[in-house]
Amino acid sequence: MMTTLSGTGSLIRLILRRDRIRIPVWILAIAATVVSSVASFPGIYADADDRQARAALMNNPATVALSGPGHGLDNYTFGAMTANELGGFTAVAFALMSILLVVRHTRAEEESGRAELIRAAVVGRHAAMTATLTVGLGTNLLLGGILALGLVSSPAQLGLAGSLLFAASMTAVGVVFTGMAAVTAQLMEHSRAATGLAAALLGLAFALRAAGDIGTGTLSWLSPIGWAQATRAYVDGRWWPLLPALGLTVVLVITAYVLRTRRDEGAGLVRAGLGRAEASGWLAGPIALAFRLQRGVLIGWMVAFVLFGLFIGSMADQAAAFVAENEMARRYFSRLGGSAAATETLLATYMSLMAMVGTGYALQATLLLRSEEASGRLEPLLGGAPLSRLRWASSHLVATLAGSVLVLGGAGLGAGVVYAGTTGEVVDAAAVLAGALTHLPALWVLAGFAVTLFGLAPAAIGLVWAALAGVVFLGMFGPLLQLPEWVSDLSPFAHTPQLPGAEFTAGPIIVLVALATALVLAGLTGFRRRDVR
Repeated sequence: MMTTLSGTGSLIRLILRRDRIRIPVWILAIAATVVSSVASFPGIYADADDRQARAALMNNPATVALSGPGHGLDNYTFGAMTANELGGFTAVAFALMSILLVVRHTRAEEESGRAELIRAAVVGRHAAMTATLTVGLGTNLLLGGILALGLVSSPAQLGLAGSLLFAASMTAVGVVFTGMAAVTAQLMEHSRAATGLAAALLGLAFALRAAGDIGTGTLSWLSPIGWAQATRAYVDGRWWPLLPALGLTVVLVITAYVLRTRRDEGAGLVRAGLGRAEASGWLAGPIALAFRLQRGVLIGWMVAFVLFGLFIGSMADQAAAFVAENEMARRYFSRLGGSAAATETLLATYMSLMAMVGTGYALQATLLLRSEEASGRLEPLLGGAPLSRLRWASSHLVATLAGSVLVLGGAGLGAGVVYAGTTGEVVDAAAVLAGALTHLPALWVLAGFAVTLFGLAPAAIGLVWAALAGVVFLGMFGPLLQLPEWVSDLSPFAHTPQLPGAEFTAGPIIVLVALATALVLAGLTGFRRRDVR
């Protein structure tokens, strides 16, 4: 007899077959990044005084907001350094991997129509979600095990107990967001919306943890990331903060199954509005359509970046005062260019980091090209209207470029307005805004790389996320790890002027714009010559 779980084993094998490259890449990328960073610590901070100076750098509000509360700073061992400086970003990586995996094999399958075809066979109602959750949980556990093994065998000689606890805490975050993505996949009708909602909840978890760590710590207990960091791995390890993560995961999984029984195949519980019977004249052209498709993503990124910009602007003076008193901090920011103790240099650093993260919006918007093609919506659009391929693709690129200006401009404007309020000089707001927008050419280079892959090798377009991960890693950890200059120069953001606080030079900007243009032209040429798939 067929049950609601019939065919689960076959679907598990199908998922593993389809993701035979994707899952290993995620696991190796995350584990290798963490383990290689930890392996570099003994060579950089061999002396205890250097480690304590580094601990002092971790004890300022801006760093606490980005990294975490900072445990074990009185005796800053390599283990404490691993948990404090890599824990927050590793947790986010686990969560993103889980969100993308779950939505890909649940909501995206229903949206494409493949899930309905599979259900026509001897496959139960809950088989697809059970298979996806099994693979998602298994992937997190495998990654956690590899991470623990790598940390134990690292030259930093981290202890077994601490390594197991650190890996378990990161795995717990990934497991929670596996359940979270399963719920959003039941709520939303489209995969982009399901992914966006889950990512927004991840952003909320990070924000609650940051606000709690800066404040009294209460809000941190509302965040799965806060629970992971509360384990105090490598310091005085505590396992009990993982219990809320386990409990929440169980609740989320049960909720996902209950919601699955209350909706039709292919439908979402939150239905999209029908809209007006007739489209406005504003939607008559392809550019307007591109903006309409990117509207939700653009608004979400803009709001997040404006809020974070306001936070950075409010903390700039306090963080700069800390840097002025700390030798290790002054050396760190000196490697970034500009005056080591200047507030402007701190603002420039954070604008650069936000621009790297904001590249995620540009890539997400650019990948709509491939999404529209793969979904089958592009072919009837080209066949039913006097619309060429190049005009359609160029319209999406115009919307992407304009959106990136709004996203980075929102961050720069938010930080600049607050900073100008503390200095009383309006020109300071313009300087911070200019510092944010200066990184646009570097962002466009990565977007151009995405267009190149779309036109020449659409099957490999997912590599743009690996490129972004490498750029973010170099920007955040390159100065800390004292990487060779040629390695840092691989990032386009290494060549943009660090404004405000440094001298503006037009040469690198011109080169980056030319490179981005060449990449876009190569991609459009390839798209024009290949078949629509």
